[in-house]
Amino acid sequence: MDIGRFAPTTSGRAHPGTLLAGLLAWLDIRSRGGKFLVRMEDIDPGAQSSAHRQGLLADLEWFGLPWDELSWQSDRRPAHEAALDQLAATGLLYECDCSRSVIKAAGLPSVAGGWVYPGTCRPRRVRDWRSSRRALRVDLSDWSVDVADESGDDLGQRVSQAMGDPLVRRADGGVTYQLAVVVDDASAGVTRVVRGRDLATSTATQVALHGLLGLRVPVYRHHLLLLEPQGEKLAKLHQSIGADVLRQHLSPDELRGFLAWVCGLRDTQAPVAAEALLADFSWQRVGRADRTVVWAGQKLDVGS
Repeated sequence: MDIGRFAPTTSGRAHPGTLLAGLLAWLDIRSRGGKFLVRMEDIDPGAQSSAHRQGLLADLEWFGLPWDELSWQSDRRPAHEAALDQLAATGLLYECDCSRSVIKAAGLPSVAGGWVYPGTCRPRRVRDWRSSRRALRVDLSDWSVDVADESGDDLGQRVSQAMGDPLVRRADGGVTYQLAVVVDDASAGVTRVVRGRDLATSTATQVALHGLLGLRVPVYRHHLLLLEPQGEKLAKLHQSIGADVLRQHLSPDELRGFLAWVCGLRDTQAPVAAEALLADFSWQRVGRADRTVVWAGQKLDVGS
């Protein structure tokens, strides 16, 4: 049986982009008769507010995408530490205290935007990582990854050149997204990862970590994003309209109808139940182009 997941960060309330990602992940796995998991990614410092955690969960329950299992990433610390043990045993784990300004000064642009870490601290290998008080990276300089998105897009990279050696543990002791997502997907038996294309550039890094840890690589599919009028992805960081506001003006079926229309699954914005969308779901009907979304007059609309 296929297993899919939706893994939102708990840094704020759900917004239309969050809910579109959840809807597409749900439709993808349910259309295959698979199991749908929700994992709350709450390990980053900005995502640990109890109010944010419970607010996001309430938003997802209101939106109505029934899941088979709910988990919290913060409960997975022992598994994350076991993965760090494995990486240390490979001899590829090293300490790093380079600041963002130092990395930027190296002048190596990343395919994801920002700057590639230049490998300055690679000689500082560490095996007893628990005694370290510095950030930890893993050396991926020998990794060239061939991987394709299910849509056909080439996501292959020479990882350390395209993205840089990834941080796997922060200086504050917290495990990073790149490592945690790999460990948690593998532990849950996830076979399909459906997510926004803003994460596509991370795929090769994650595939490399799968390889180092001896884990099965899932199938990846990345979909369109909903954008702010200024061209940035809808995000909690930019104070995108949250579900706490949306819920005051729209029913779940109305919001679902808008999202189905904006991504190409329906020709109108008419309210629709999730099960009705499932009946004829096909990725061929989902648009590839990103869409601009605005909140105007107490309703959602598309921008020019």
